[in-house]
Amino acid sequence: MTGYRASLLRFADDATPQFDADGLLVVDDTPGRTPVVLAAGDHAALAPRYPGLAVQDLRGHLIAPGFVDLHVHYPQTDVIGAPAAGLLPWLENYTFPHESRFHDAGYARGVADFFFDELLRHGVTTALTFATSHVASVNAAFEAAQSRGLRFITGKVLQDRHSPDGVRDDTEQSLLDTEALIQRWHGVDRLGYAITPRFAPTSTPAQLRGAGELAANYADVWIQSHVAENLDEIRWAGELFPQSRSYLATYGDFGLLRERAVYAHCIHMDAADRAQMASTGAVAAVSPTSNLFLGSGFFDYAAADAAGMRYGLASDVGGGTSFSPFHTMLAAYYVGRENHTKTGLSLSPGHLWWQHTAGAAQALGLQGVVGNLQPGCEADFVVLNPKATPLLARKTAQADSLDELLFALIVLGDDRVVVRTVVAGR
Repeated sequence: MTGYRASLLRFADDATPQFDADGLLVVDDTPGRTPVVLAAGDHAALAPRYPGLAVQDLRGHLIAPGFVDLHVHYPQTDVIGAPAAGLLPWLENYTFPHESRFHDAGYARGVADFFFDELLRHGVTTALTFATSHVASVNAAFEAAQSRGLRFITGKVLQDRHSPDGVRDDTEQSLLDTEALIQRWHGVDRLGYAITPRFAPTSTPAQLRGAGELAANYADVWIQSHVAENLDEIRWAGELFPQSRSYLATYGDFGLLRERAVYAHCIHMDAADRAQMASTGAVAAVSPTSNLFLGSGFFDYAAADAAGMRYGLASDVGGGTSFSPFHTMLAAYYVGRENHTKTGLSLSPGHLWWQHTAGAAQALGLQGVVGNLQPGCEADFVVLNPKATPLLARKTAQADSLDELLFALIVLGDDRVVVRTVVAGR
């Protein structure tokens, strides 16, 4: 066992933050097993239960769950900050040309190595990630994540129409490749597979039907795609799938709405869409920096909560503008303030933090596994320095409550706050 003494942040099952100003985190790091949390709580209360425990003294720091990024594109690492008029021009002029390079396994592995090091530098320990339409891009990502011991989920992008040469795939071969990749990688170490239609307009009905059949045959894999991000995209989907009630319903018509199905954005939805998300168990990956950057719109937190629809936060790099969970949480606060003017809703600092840790883990069906520091959770956590910059030190020294401390970190924090990222106890 190893102990860590510092302030501790974790979450109760109802998303209530739990905080110990002088806390103790005890980790079972028995060789041959994934290290897990044995206990977390007040140091004075816990320490007598573990006589002789080797303790790392990190007082003055905050230990929090590792961040969970619910939607990010590793091949778009070099597309961050590309100027475009909106989503569809951005895809055409920047994203697709760049992704066409990922047929090369060596190139893909180089980007993957940089991507995962960047995630870890920012305190992200679990990610649901898009690859590209190339098998090589998937293998490169899994290999890079496996070498770092990460809990990581990805899948080959399916896009057999309305896509340029270099990223467009073949319908039948894409499904064969997907099944082969599931069988090779899903459940290996801390890795998981996600069936990944890029978005409905770039897949034929035959490809979506095949994806739904794979989802039925492999019930414990994930599904990921995009929906209702942009008004032009929604009109296009309606023209291509006129038989479906809505853009979201298109995925349901092909068997792609269920538990462990994660849909990025979910901005322009009606009440029926949100009810369908809630009833099927599908969840939203809220991507505020991307939505603000591309001018897509605002996720409606109040409507999602009223419908019982689950969600979590995501960076959505490269439409998103930062790997930093602090930047993402701050952008989500802006979105919540936009909702506040219409609904009275405002997102608390604790809830913002929950969305990027335990809430995102819950959305993935991994509650009690990652995203928290309750007993039994895997030992993924971050050590944060509330005094990482002069302004942050000045602000946090004046914090009179947990909300004030967390909000100061959200507003003023960045990668300099992350002193250490611990993955599976190392």
